[in-house]
Amino acid sequence: MGRIMAIDYGVKRVGLAVTDPLQLIASALDTVHAQDVLAFLQSYTQKEEVDEFVVGMPKHLDGNDTNNTQHVVGFVRKLQKQFPGKKVVTHDERFTSRMAFQTMIDVGLGKKARANKETVDKISATIILQSYLESRQYL
Repeated sequence: MGRIMAIDYGVKRVGLAVTDPLQLIASALDTVHAQDVLAFLQSYTQKEEVDEFVVGMPKHLDGNDTNNTQHVVGFVRKLQKQFPGKKVVTHDERFTSRMAFQTMIDVGLGKKARANKETVDKISATIILQSYLESRQYL
Protein backbone atom coordinates (compact mmCIF):
# COMPACT_ATOMS: atom_id res chain seq x y z
CA MET A 1 0.00 0.00 0.00
CA GLY A 2 1.32 3.43 -0.94
CA ARG A 3 1.08 6.74 0.80
CA ILE A 4 -1.53 9.44 0.34
CA MET A 5 -0.12 12.92 -0.24
CA ALA A 6 -1.99 16.13 0.53
CA ILE A 7 -1.25 19.34 -1.31
CA ASP A 8 -2.13 22.81 -0.03
CA TYR A 9 -1.59 24.68 -3.30
CA GLY A 10 -0.85 28.37 -3.39
CA VAL A 11 0.48 30.51 -6.22
CA LYS A 12 3.71 31.16 -4.28
CA ARG A 13 4.15 28.20 -1.93
CA VAL A 14 2.79 24.68 -1.73
CA GLY A 15 2.46 22.83 1.58
CA LEU A 16 2.81 19.07 1.45
CA ALA A 17 1.87 16.29 3.86
CA VAL A 18 1.91 12.50 3.56
CA THR A 19 0.58 9.46 5.33
CA ASP A 20 2.60 6.53 6.53
CA PRO A 21 2.52 3.50 4.17
CA LEU A 22 -0.50 2.09 6.05
CA GLN A 23 -2.39 5.35 5.41
CA LEU A 24 -3.15 5.89 9.09
CA ILE A 25 -1.08 8.90 10.20
CA ALA A 26 -0.80 12.29 8.48
CA SER A 27 2.55 14.09 8.81
CA ALA A 28 3.86 17.37 7.45
CA LEU A 29 6.41 16.83 4.69
CA ASP A 30 7.70 20.06 3.18
CA THR A 31 6.90 23.41 1.62
CA VAL A 32 8.10 24.05 -1.92
CA HIS A 33 7.84 26.94 -4.35
CA ALA A 34 4.80 26.58 -6.62
CA GLN A 35 6.91 26.53 -9.77
CA ASP A 36 8.94 23.59 -8.40
CA VAL A 37 6.10 21.45 -7.03
CA LEU A 38 5.60 19.10 -9.99
CA ALA A 39 9.34 18.36 -10.18
CA PHE A 40 9.39 17.78 -6.41
CA LEU A 41 6.42 15.39 -6.66
CA GLN A 42 8.05 13.52 -9.55
CA SER A 43 11.22 13.06 -7.53
CA TYR A 44 9.33 12.05 -4.38
CA THR A 45 7.18 9.47 -6.16
CA GLN A 46 10.30 7.84 -7.60
CA LYS A 47 11.53 7.20 -4.03
CA GLU A 48 8.21 6.57 -2.26
CA GLU A 49 5.06 4.86 -3.47
CA VAL A 50 2.15 7.31 -3.56
CA ASP A 51 -1.30 5.90 -4.34
CA GLU A 52 -3.29 9.10 -4.20
CA PHE A 53 -3.04 12.89 -4.19
CA VAL A 54 -5.48 15.01 -2.16
CA VAL A 55 -5.56 18.66 -3.18
CA GLY A 56 -7.13 21.24 -0.89
CA MET A 57 -9.92 23.07 -2.74
CA PRO A 58 -10.43 26.65 -1.55
CA LYS A 59 -14.01 27.84 -1.17
CA HIS A 60 -15.71 30.72 0.62
CA LEU A 61 -18.00 29.91 3.55
CA ASP A 62 -21.00 30.04 1.22
CA GLY A 63 -19.40 27.48 -1.11
CA ASN A 64 -18.48 29.92 -3.87
CA ASP A 65 -15.04 29.95 -5.45
CA THR A 66 -12.23 32.07 -4.01
CA ASN A 67 -9.61 34.00 -5.98
CA ASN A 68 -7.33 30.97 -5.69
CA THR A 69 -9.84 28.30 -6.82
CA GLN A 70 -9.00 28.75 -10.52
CA HIS A 71 -5.28 28.28 -9.79
CA VAL A 72 -5.99 25.08 -7.87
CA VAL A 73 -8.21 23.72 -10.65
CA GLY A 74 -5.39 24.38 -13.15
CA PHE A 75 -2.89 22.69 -10.89
CA VAL A 76 -5.16 19.64 -10.50
CA ARG A 77 -5.27 19.32 -14.31
CA LYS A 78 -1.47 19.44 -14.51
CA LEU A 79 -1.19 16.90 -11.68
CA GLN A 80 -3.58 14.50 -13.42
CA LYS A 81 -1.64 14.87 -16.66
CA GLN A 82 1.75 14.26 -15.02
CA PHE A 83 0.50 11.31 -12.91
CA PRO A 84 -2.18 9.63 -15.06
CA GLY A 85 -2.09 6.39 -13.05
CA LYS A 86 -2.64 8.10 -9.69
CA LYS A 87 -5.94 9.01 -8.09
CA VAL A 88 -6.30 12.79 -7.67
CA VAL A 89 -9.11 14.08 -5.45
CA THR A 90 -9.99 17.49 -4.09
CA HIS A 91 -10.98 18.10 -0.50
CA ASP A 92 -12.55 21.13 1.19
CA GLU A 93 -9.85 23.27 2.75
CA ARG A 94 -11.97 25.92 4.43
CA PHE A 95 -10.55 27.00 7.80
CA THR A 96 -7.26 25.07 7.41
CA SER A 97 -5.05 28.17 7.60
CA ARG A 98 -6.85 29.34 10.74
CA MET A 99 -6.66 25.86 12.25
CA ALA A 100 -2.95 25.68 11.41
CA PHE A 101 -2.33 29.02 13.09
CA GLN A 102 -4.30 27.94 16.18
CA THR A 103 -2.36 24.66 16.27
CA MET A 104 0.90 26.61 16.33
CA ILE A 105 -0.39 28.67 19.26
CA ASP A 106 -1.58 25.54 21.06
CA VAL A 107 1.84 23.87 20.82
CA GLY A 108 3.54 27.02 22.12
CA LEU A 109 5.26 28.35 19.01
CA GLY A 110 6.32 31.97 19.40
CA LYS A 111 5.25 34.90 17.23
CA LYS A 112 8.29 34.60 14.97
CA ALA A 113 7.62 30.91 14.23
CA ARG A 114 3.91 31.59 13.67
CA ALA A 115 4.80 34.28 11.13
CA ASN A 116 6.62 31.67 9.02
CA LYS A 117 4.13 31.03 6.20
CA GLU A 118 5.96 27.86 5.16
CA THR A 119 5.13 26.32 8.52
CA VAL A 120 1.48 27.37 8.16
CA ASP A 121 1.36 25.77 4.68
CA LYS A 122 2.80 22.45 5.92
CA ILE A 123 0.42 22.32 8.86
CA SER A 124 -2.51 23.24 6.58
CA ALA A 125 -1.62 20.35 4.26
CA THR A 126 -1.49 18.04 7.27
CA ILE A 127 -4.93 19.21 8.41
CA ILE A 128 -6.34 18.67 4.90
CA LEU A 129 -4.90 15.15 4.88
CA GLN A 130 -6.15 14.30 8.36
CA SER A 131 -9.61 15.59 7.46
CA TYR A 132 -9.59 13.50 4.28
CA LEU A 133 -8.53 10.38 6.18
CA GLU A 134 -11.32 10.91 8.70
CA SER A 135 -13.91 11.43 5.94
CA ARG A 136 -12.96 8.09 4.35
CA GLN A 137 -13.85 6.28 7.59
CA TYR A 138 -17.49 7.22 7.14
CA LEU A 139 -17.88 6.19 3.50
